[in-house]
Amino acid sequence: MRLAKLTGVLLSIKPKYVKEILSGAKRYEFRKQIFKNDSVETVFIYSSSPQKRIVACFRVGNIVEGHPDYLWEQFCDVSGLSEREFFEYFSDRDTGYAIQIEDLEQFSEPVDPHLVFERFIAPQSFCYVDDSPLHNQQLTVENPIFS
Repeated sequence: MRLAKLTGVLLSIKPKYVKEILSGAKRYEFRKQIFKNDSVETVFIYSSSPQKRIVACFRVGNIVEGHPDYLWEQFCDVSGLSEREFFEYFSDRDTGYAIQIEDLEQFSEPVDPHLVFERFIAPQSFCYVDDSPLHNQQLTVENPIFS
């Protein structure tokens, strides 16, 4: 077992897509907006309702910015999304971001964020957790799913 410190960003992701990430089918996470702090190295996955738990983390690989047509052309085979889902998500955007998922690790036990964040509110997209009370918190993770 390895220990990971919770620093970086917390991404809110629907359980359907969390499942695709954990299975390895979704190797990129797509976003309309990207975090402005370019020193972010770790992403923690918050599986939204009904699970409402932090379930895994990954190291940020390449971040590719581009038109949705370009992103789909480049990453459709590792998107974990149907073409319809992808283009519905980016329907009102000329630019999107593809975050490469590297060194994915699923937590042995999903973490209830209310137990570790004072006044936790689930992020609409993402939130920084660098300055959170969890800065020094250690979480047990299972063996890497893929790297």
